Amino acid sequence: MKILAEALILVFLCIFLGSEHRICHAFSSNYNARTKCLIEPEAAQDGGGITANPDFTHGMDGWTVYGQGAMKEEISRNGNRFIVAYNRTQSLDSISQKVQLRRGLIYSFSAWIQINKGSERVAVVFKIPRTELIIGGRVLARKGCWSLLKGGIFANFTSHAGILFESKNTATEIWVDSVSLQPFTLEQWRAQQDKKIDKERKSKVRFKVTYGNGTAMDSAAVSIKQTRSEFPFGCGMNFHIIDSTDYQNWFASRFKYTTFTNQMKWYSNEPEQGQENYTVADTMVKFAQRNGISIRGHNILWDDPKYQPEWVKNLTSDELRKAAEKRVDSVVSRYSGQLIAWDVINENLHFSFFEDKLGKEASSKYFKRAYELDPGTTMFLNEFSTIEYSNDEDVDPISYMKKLDEILSYHGNQGILAGIGLEGHFGVGQPNLAYMRSVLDILSSTGLPIWLTEVDVVKEPNQAEYLEQILREVYCHHAVQGIIMFAGPATAGFNATTLVDKDFKNHRIRRCCGQTD
Repeated sequence: MKILAEALILVFLCIFLGSEHRICHAFSSNYNARTKCLIEPEAAQDGGGITANPDFTHGMDGWTVYGQGAMKEEISRNGNRFIVAYNRTQSLDSISQKVQLRRGLIYSFSAWIQINKGSERVAVVFKIPRTELIIGGRVLARKGCWSLLKGGIFANFTSHAGILFESKNTATEIWVDSVSLQPFTLEQWRAQQDKKIDKERKSKVRFKVTYGNGTAMDSAAVSIKQTRSEFPFGCGMNFHIIDSTDYQNWFASRFKYTTFTNQMKWYSNEPEQGQENYTVADTMVKFAQRNGISIRGHNILWDDPKYQPEWVKNLTSDELRKAAEKRVDSVVSRYSGQLIAWDVINENLHFSFFEDKLGKEASSKYFKRAYELDPGTTMFLNEFSTIEYSNDEDVDPISYMKKLDEILSYHGNQGILAGIGLEGHFGVGQPNLAYMRSVLDILSSTGLPIWLTEVDVVKEPNQAEYLEQILREVYCHHAVQGIIMFAGPATAGFNATTLVDKDFKNHRIRRCCGQTD
């Protein structure tokens, strides 16, 4: 009855405000996310893929116990069969199935999960012989309803692997149903991306060409030139652009969105206490404005202790509170109304400098103050490793949404324009595109805009190929509303992902088999 009432409220809101209103979108997304907590699970995606007996229609055939626990078959009131892992003493005690993975394939995973009490994280884990356990994804499972665990793995090996389920609370029973592991070649995944791009990023346009009197013109030739992309795609910028005409011309002719790599950070603007200097940042802002380039503000404060101005590190709590408040007021007031976004407290899932010294609500308070000073600008929670890697539980989508909820639930923050910032610093090796997609799917349930804010890929033989895969994966997702690469000219010190050489000619990245890009 409560869900029905909320649905009716949503309908009337959308009628009154219009279906494209952000409140309508947010309520709609949250409502859809809640309805995915189901009384009965859906059937296994892709027919279960390569898993045997994925819906347990044949009891426990194909499944075994992993570890020291036990498993049993259960049947719901509606006749649905599922498997329960119980009597668990270790986090990985669960049900298991052995599957064959083949090198070079992407494996998309899903399963419906429930637990017997409370709410707990449940992860899917792939056990590969003679290697570490690989986490493929997590879900916050709850008692009383089935939740979808999504994720995946890229196989850079050919080997059998065990599918396991992990809950660190060993008192928890793990209920599992509708398990799917579907393989895709890179070509098949690319075709999927292209199909999604056609759906999400393209639209049909109809031209009607007439004479001055309104009569239709036969066999008219129409020429179209795109002058600017609707989708925000930009590049990082640093202080080298001030004195380099080549850098200025190169940037302005290609990008209409940017983030300053360091020039708006506290240690750049106030290296000595009380001696603020915005000269470099102001000059870069003016350059961007002259050339129609939109700016993301990066950042107001940074929660990593290592990146505080040196004079800040030894302040007392009271001194720090006053200094941080002055910093927020200073930088936000200076650029209020001139930016499209603020990274408010950078990386405050990994780090907690201000929370440790000023209390756990420090981030929430600074979000509130920043929005009071610049109410038309989106305030982002910006973090790394959320989309790049599956093994960092501190910043996985569950932790990310929990932190974001804490900030937006703080008194006075309910109306903030908020955004999800995923940095996107990718290391060596094939990116896990299936896991990336699952992260975006989970975070999109908030209804908030998602940006990839600092995308780069370390130098390696397949750097260009991996960068393209990453950009396509995020671009094809409906919830992603912008991408900023942390890349640029060699002369400006962009060493990880270098786009042009010292002569501003396109950088040729060496790939395998003697090819270059």
